[in-house]
Amino acid sequence: MSANDDLASELLKLLGGPGNIAGVENCMTRMRVSLVDRDLVDDGAITSLSGVLGVVDDDTYQVVLGPGKVTKVTDGFRRALGASGADAEALAARGAAIKAGQKQRNNTPFKNFIRKIANIFVPLIPALIGAGIVAAVRGLLVNWVTVGTAPEFVEAVVPALTVIGSAFFAFLPIFAGINAAKEFGGTPALGGAVAAIIVFAGISDVQYSLPVLGDIVLAPGQGGVIGAIFAAGLCAWIERSLRGKIPDAIDILVTPTLALLISGLATIFVFMFVAGNIATAIGTGAIWLLDNSGLLAGFVLGGLFLPLVMLGLHQALIPIHATLIEQVGFTPLLTILAMAGAGQVGAALAIYFRLNRNRSLRTTIKGALPVGILGVGEPLIYAVTLPLGRPFLTACLGGAVGGAVAGAFNQFAGAFGATAIGPSGWALLPLLQSDNGQGYAILAYVVGLLAGYISGFLITYFWGFTPALLAEHNADQGDEENKLLGDEAAREGAAATAGVTGGAAGIAGVAGQRIDVLAPVEGTVIRLSDVEDEAFSAGTMGDGFAVEPTSGDFRSPVSGTITALFPTGHAFGVTTPEGLEVLVHIGLGTVDLHGEGFDLKRAEGDVVEAGDVIVKVDLDAVRARVRSLATPVVVLNGAAFPIVERRSQGGPPLTVEAVAAATSARS
Repeated sequence: MSANDDLASELLKLLGGPGNIAGVENCMTRMRVSLVDRDLVDDGAITSLSGVLGVVDDDTYQVVLGPGKVTKVTDGFRRALGASGADAEALAARGAAIKAGQKQRNNTPFKNFIRKIANIFVPLIPALIGAGIVAAVRGLLVNWVTVGTAPEFVEAVVPALTVIGSAFFAFLPIFAGINAAKEFGGTPALGGAVAAIIVFAGISDVQYSLPVLGDIVLAPGQGGVIGAIFAAGLCAWIERSLRGKIPDAIDILVTPTLALLISGLATIFVFMFVAGNIATAIGTGAIWLLDNSGLLAGFVLGGLFLPLVMLGLHQALIPIHATLIEQVGFTPLLTILAMAGAGQVGAALAIYFRLNRNRSLRTTIKGALPVGILGVGEPLIYAVTLPLGRPFLTACLGGAVGGAVAGAFNQFAGAFGATAIGPSGWALLPLLQSDNGQGYAILAYVVGLLAGYISGFLITYFWGFTPALLAEHNADQGDEENKLLGDEAAREGAAATAGVTGGAAGIAGVAGQRIDVLAPVEGTVIRLSDVEDEAFSAGTMGDGFAVEPTSGDFRSPVSGTITALFPTGHAFGVTTPEGLEVLVHIGLGTVDLHGEGFDLKRAEGDVVEAGDVIVKVDLDAVRARVRSLATPVVVLNGAAFPIVERRSQGGPPLTVEAVAAATSARS
């Protein structure tokens, strides 16, 4: 078995085995795999394999192998699939069956309940955030008016902002009822109608007595969103039960009337009272917990929140947040749970400094860190800390410390929280509030974030890495990044070039000799880092530049031999007699066009001069069907031919220089 077949077999295992593969194909540099279950993939082990240059997790899982090698590894991958009984025709059916099985396994009552709760509240989050920020701005203006230095128009606008910021929260149960009816299979309008009973001002006129409990006097809003969910759920159940049993001629009259009447009576005489007491208990219990053991509670909540997010169980907290906002005006739980993200940020910074040779991971961190600071932590979790294992645990400990600090403020100084459910990180600042004023809330929150950053960094830096982890993920990647074709492809390429150049390919370039790399097409030269594809922008394939084309004539950037030309025409490689290897990749996602719009003018093995047309592309036909037409031009063996000069205009975009004793990557 060849080295390429060995690599293919190892990739098949690390990608979850034959049963996890729904399809496979390759482009010029990448093997593209359609997966059944992304969670079965061992990213860390794949990127550490000799011959793998990196991975790109997009609509397909893409293993970057480099030109030449990718075809052989993909062929070996298909053979390994065939040997396991996974023939091409059965892959899609098998993938569909496995997905159906996973869906069935996830179809538990508890998971369905959590999913429904999330579906009720997640659509409301934009309005919660918008109304919350308006309310926060209104609070700042009220403080300005109180100081006595605000202009008259500010005092005049405060009542308007009060209405805008408060109206949605006042009628939140109605929106919850509408969405709950959708989730429980009822008519949204009926769910909103029965939930509206809760906020109707006239509900205070309803009085009744219950054994033991005595006289019951209801108040508008009593029961809140919890009561609304109960009411809408019952209304939907009654409606579903009546459908098909009531004659069609009177169904439109009888079914909604009975559903609203019965669920409405249950809301007035049961749900508002019961849900009101539940909501009161939630609010009172949460505040008591933070007042009396905020430090400990914050530590536990801040440390466990990320595992809850991974399991999807954090959605169950949404009604608690909403209840606290209704009762006290803000949710202290959200500001504590947000500290989990701070621990992630600190851990990511520690990883950046400890794994200083891992260019791919450092590039990922640089891209994910800004959004992590703003409260979107999934990229850091799933692309950085979780794949490494131990750093994920130290990040959780950092979040626990931040949560303990935030909890201590609640316990010893005063409760603070967010006026809406939504962002975390620094994006939460405009939504902070407390009985001690917004300034105190911001101070307490920022101190907690800084504690999470610092502790996450220190714990991860000193205790987040075993010697084995460092050895695996911090090895010098320079050799791997330039080993692009593999030994077998190297011999083939060298032989092909030698046949037309007197054996120059694979011979050491003359030290100090300079070679210009031309733009392969007319257009605007841009930096490779600006290309919207991680494998190119991160330099995984090598350094170079890119061109935004204005012409469809794609030419050879150097004189030499075409050593790689994909049948789809979307990419080609040229090797000079000195051994310089240059890859031209026409656009992004162009492999999916399967050659449509591409006209090959030359063939693999042809000797070409710089400027000779290799491929003609119908830009008008292609542009609307691909992600981008930006064309990367990459020096594949940059260690042997480092770039010594760059130009954005007025000459060749790149000039490289052969170093002493440098040889082609194929030698």
